[in-house]
Amino acid sequence: MAATIYFGNGAYGIEMASRVYFHKHASELTLAEAALLAGIPEDPSAYDPAANPHTARARRALVLELMRQQSLVTRPQFLRALHASMPKPDTIGLPRAPQGPAPYFAEYVKQQLIPVYGSGTVFGGGLKVYTSIDLGLQKIAERSIERWLGRPGNPSAALVAIDPRDGRVLAMVGGSNFAKSQFNLAVQGERQSGSAFKPFVLATALAEGVSPATHLTSGPVTIDAGGTLWRVHNYENSYLGSIDLNAATTYSDNTVYAQLTRLVGPGNVARMAHGLVITTTLHNYFAIGLGVEPVNPLEMARAFGTFANDGARVDGKVLGDEPRAVLRVTDGKRIDDWNAPVTKQVLDPNHDAMLTSMLEQVVQQGTGVRAQLPDRFVAGKTGTTENYGDAWFVGYTPQLVAAVWVGYPNKLKPMMTEFQGGPVAGGTFPALIWKSFMTPALRRLHDPPEFFPAPASQYAVPRMVVYRDNRWQLDNGNCRSAQEVVYVEGYGPKATADCKPNEVDVPRVVGLQLQAAEDRLASMPLTPQIITRPAKAGERVGIVVSQFPRGGTLSSWDTVRIILPKAIGGLVPRVVGLSLLQARKRLTSRRLLPFVEAFANGKPGFVLAQIPRGRRAAVPGMTIKLIVGRG
Repeated sequence: MAATIYFGNGAYGIEMASRVYFHKHASELTLAEAALLAGIPEDPSAYDPAANPHTARARRALVLELMRQQSLVTRPQFLRALHASMPKPDTIGLPRAPQGPAPYFAEYVKQQLIPVYGSGTVFGGGLKVYTSIDLGLQKIAERSIERWLGRPGNPSAALVAIDPRDGRVLAMVGGSNFAKSQFNLAVQGERQSGSAFKPFVLATALAEGVSPATHLTSGPVTIDAGGTLWRVHNYENSYLGSIDLNAATTYSDNTVYAQLTRLVGPGNVARMAHGLVITTTLHNYFAIGLGVEPVNPLEMARAFGTFANDGARVDGKVLGDEPRAVLRVTDGKRIDDWNAPVTKQVLDPNHDAMLTSMLEQVVQQGTGVRAQLPDRFVAGKTGTTENYGDAWFVGYTPQLVAAVWVGYPNKLKPMMTEFQGGPVAGGTFPALIWKSFMTPALRRLHDPPEFFPAPASQYAVPRMVVYRDNRWQLDNGNCRSAQEVVYVEGYGPKATADCKPNEVDVPRVVGLQLQAAEDRLASMPLTPQIITRPAKAGERVGIVVSQFPRGGTLSSWDTVRIILPKAIGGLVPRVVGLSLLQARKRLTSRRLLPFVEAFANGKPGFVLAQIPRGRRAAVPGMTIKLIVGRG
């Protein structure tokens, strides 16, 4: 796949890069020229010798220095290459046609074609490529962003629009100035999605039979995330008490969705998102449901397009699970590939209908009200990351889906005042851009308004469940921390927990003084049973060193055994502050061996410190090290 590496200025692969920058074959490159090209792919825009010659020169120097450190070049070779001239900006490039109307999309199409056909075929001429772009919608998308963010200093935006019925990419805005930066925000711009990721948690819950009627508590919550505590709060500390999943989705409640992620499992959320063509690496973090993982607008548009298409994902026959930006490729001879749509059912249609009906409420009365369209049925989700660094709106009708991201592309900069003096959230610029695009776009498509499919009613029953032994189980009537979840009939945990009557948690008392350990256990209430063992030399006494059981649960008043060291040979006396003569006398009387370990500044002839300390377990014949003062 080396040929797919992008070197900027339309160059893919080292051979084309050699021709673009130096007008020669790769085999003819000098050391300086090769080092310059080696440094470009990390960031083709930043290290572009035409646009940023000083940065490119510094990057070349770094490559050469690394080669020198690894003895790949001699010092004279290093110095000659270091001072070699750079290519002149006006000589960089191949003769090519003027920039087209959708340059980011065109570059993306090339990236799709090269792995399949090779750069030689793609750039060698003779291929006819029929793409999915609708140039009318492309202009509408660009104008919609310009309308809201056209002033200098405003944040940037990316927009991707897809026909959910056949997966065609109809518009793609990856930046405002392709000549200045070829970095495609719509494809390469991976940023946190915030609450726009919550529908993937919801889809997972519905697939596991969790009913939208399930109530969870909207309020500050602390979740045990595998040994660490995860504290979750809502923006502006606004809470609603006990609410169902409909309300939690409408008002984008973080605390409820954190609990829902725990209920369905973060690993299952990641699998659902991947099934919906989120291609970035997703980790099994509990925070996954709050959108902490980076995604890009193209994959978010495709995922929500699956929601708009009754839960069916659309891929291409030729290019696999890639978006359908290319429809047909032919050279008029041996190549004639039709990238026909191929559907895969990811979500049960009825579960998908339930999800869409809940996302409709987001637009009708929740955080996405600015995205409402006259006489159209709209579903969608806002997303805002912490400190307002990224803002999203992803929404759809039955005929068209669009994802909009707003933020600063080069760094994560909080957008605290950019929207009418206030912060930029998903329901502000992203929703407004989305509406400005969708209103004329739907008119252009000539598709009449359509209803979303109505979800069928399902029989659901509330069940008390408890998280135990790393899985959810049914409450046997004795579990203290059980919670109610409404499951569709036939779904939910099958195993029943073995909670004991009057069950209590066993606290950890290791390291506590005996009295504190007894008090802690009695307060549960549990019954402490003290078991002693001979103390080791120098060991602390009166401190619990072990317990059985170490944790878990017991019934009230059950016994917890605590292990306590007992000083069979008595205790080491404290001799700090005594003269060396007195200390020796006291220690030897206990059959202990004094040893002057060192001298230190302090009262001459007096003991400043001892090892082990006083009141530790003593064993006849053990050595007590002393630190003695000197003048």
